[in-house]
Amino acid sequence: MRVLASAVLVMESFSIGFALLIAMKDVNGAPIIYGAVIAIALLLAPGLLKRRVGWVLGWLLQGAMLGFGIVVNSFLIIGMIFAGLWIAAILVGRKGEAARAALLASRTPDA
Repeated sequence: MRVLASAVLVMESFSIGFALLIAMKDVNGAPIIYGAVIAIALLLAPGLLKRRVGWVLGWLLQGAMLGFGIVVNSFLIIGMIFAGLWIAAILVGRKGEAARAALLASRTPDA
């Protein structure tokens, strides 16, 4: 689960970083700085996913992306897509971890 969530956060960071370059000609000032802070936080968040605070930060950053989409309308679609990917990463990751745990439990130790 952590690997999928990390991948979503890093790719989200790169996409908002590249999209900020495009948005610089339409929006000036505070929204660009706000977007850059979100991009940096998204890039650093996967390191915290070992603890509960990382997951909470991931959810908060998804909300920040959706909020940034309200300020800069072109980011709303990007935020919705990545929020969906974030939810999918958690759901698929849980199923994968459960399958892995079942596989490890069914193995018999070689003596």
